[in-house]
Formats: sequence, structure tokens, C-alpha cells
Amino acid sequence: MDIPASLVKQLREMTDAGMMECKKALVEVNGDLQKAVEYLREKGLSKAAKKADRIASEGMITLNVNSDFTKASMVEINSETDFVAKNDNFKNLGIKTLDIISSSNISSVEELNKSQIDGNIFEEYLKTQIAKIGENIVVRRFVSIDAKNTIVNGYLHSNGRVGTIIALSFKNKDSKDKLIELSKNLCMHAAAMKPQFISSDSFDDNFIQKEKIALKGEIEKENEERKRLGKHLQVVPEFVSKKELTSEILAKQQEKFKENLREQKKPEAIWDKILPGLMDRFIADSTLLDQRLTLLGQFFVMDDKKTIEQVLSEKSKELNDEIKVVEYVRFELGEGIEKKEEDFAKEVANQMK
Repeated sequence: MDIPASLVKQLREMTDAGMMECKKALVEVNGDLQKAVEYLREKGLSKAAKKADRIASEGMITLNVNSDFTKASMVEINSETDFVAKNDNFKNLGIKTLDIISSSNISSVEELNKSQIDGNIFEEYLKTQIAKIGENIVVRRFVSIDAKNTIVNGYLHSNGRVGTIIALSFKNKDSKDKLIELSKNLCMHAAAMKPQFISSDSFDDNFIQKEKIALKGEIEKENEERKRLGKHLQVVPEFVSKKELTSEILAKQQEKFKENLREQKKPEAIWDKILPGLMDRFIADSTLLDQRLTLLGQFFVMDDKKTIEQVLSEKSKELNDEIKVVEYVRFELGEGIEKKEEDFAKEVANQMK
């Protein structure tokens, strides 16, 4: 069947699906536009079901940082299919929802549902949008960070699937403007590197020991393959977190390095130039858990020779201030939705009940 280009264009505008997908859909339903919309919708639902194994949902994350960097808000709204998430009505819903959250002290979805939007109760307004868009939609979660003596910044990835907010505290008011770029870069780092915590202070001893066993097993398994290939073996660490590195352990390790330097007959006059590098390497090798899970323990993507903690320490010295990360939030679309026997469309529908 010969499908007019104008009809393909119209279907694309209605669904945001690809040109080839639109043409195929119209061919399948003999040029019936409404049936083609349903065809693509069913196809979208099928894709969503297949993606359940990766614990991925559809929808978008929306972020707003106010002009003076004192408040940032972020919301995740879920839809059933990916092309509906690109729909202008869906995008406008995200913007309006974020405006309500940014301009109020709402702290829960229940409070949001009772709030006012365009002269209506939000819960009723959402139902009208669901009817208009043609899919179930859920405001899954949101956050607002608004604190004194801090700079709050955020980053939203271009695909709308990852957003981060970070608040830095400082003591000198003159520091604020000088921290805007750094705070933005830290947000971009967090979006890419996925830290779960600010620092190892969030770890308890049981968690560290459990993760240490897993990390050692992982390295030992990798070393088996390295040995088979004749590659250099990785060191299996005795420690995995800065929280384990007491002052006594660090002092003992420094003495070991000094003894090695004596055996190598290195002049003591140059030890102070060698030891810092050796200790930094030891700490890096002994904090693998922090590097994986904590913002401060990770090496900065824009300067991979320094951890975020070291970057903040240097910035503090530069500004004669004390710069700290006091709040951190990262949203990734669909994270934490447990895989069930049902598909994501049913997951969203159940949240609506």
C-alpha cells in the first residue's frame, strides 16, 4: 500500500515515534491513522515489558535551580511508554508539577495531590491529563533542597533520565559566586559516576566487611583471568574504606615505606618528596569501596588524579574557607522499581490505585 508522506508526518507528530516505525505501522493497518497510533502504543508497551529485566521505566525527570542558587527541586514522573514521555502535554505536566514543588513547601506526593493547579485539585488535574495523553501517569517522587549558607546546584542529563542536586556549605559569603561552576561540575560528575552516598561515614562495620568479601572475591576472580592471559595481577586489598584506615594503620604503613626506602638506600633527605605519593597510592588502593559508592571517595572525572574530597580541600584552601558537601540527591529514571511478574504498564497502573 502506498502511504502518503503527509500521513507518516502526522503520525510522527502524534506519537513521536520514528519515521520508519510510523510508516511500518500505517502499512500494517492499511493507512488507518487511529489504528496506527494503537499499533505503536502496543509496540511501546511490548518494549517496556522487555526492559523490565533492566529495571527501567519510561517517563522523565525535570529539574529547576533558582537564579541565586539557594534552592533546587527535582521530580520524576513515570509513563507507560517512551514516546508518550516525549509528548508535549507530558512535558508540560512535568514543568507545571515542578513549578508547584519549587514554589511551595510540599514534601510528599499526598500533599502534592491536594495542592492547587490551574484552579483544580492536582489529583483531579492529573486524571484529566491521563485521559488526554492516553496512558497512566504517576508522579513517583520529588525533592527540594533549600538551605542557608549553602550554594545549591543541579544537573539534568540531556535525555531527561538522570538528574542530580548537590548543596555545598561555606562560611565566607564571598565564596558563593566562586563555587557556582564547581558545584555544577560536581553534579555532572555524580550523574555519570553514580555515587550512592556522600562519604564513608554512611557505612557501618558490618556493611564494610560484607562488601570487602565481595570485592576480594571479584578481584581474585579477575586475577585468575589475568594469570591465564599472562597479565599483571591486581593486589587483593587488606582494607577497602577510609573508615578502616585509622591513624595507627596509616602510621604503621608509613613506617613500612620508610623501611623499604632504607633498604633501597634512598637518601633520607628526599623521603619527604617520596612518602606522600606512596601514602596516596596506599590510600587509593585501600578505599575501593569508597571509590565505588561515595561522592567524596571517587576520583573527579575532570581531574582523575584527585578525589572529590581532595578537590574540595584544595578549594577550601584557595578561598580560605571550609567547603563541604551537605546534601546530595541523584534520580535515575526507574531506579528502585523491583522486577515483578507483571510488566511496567501494570506497575504504573497499580501505583494509581
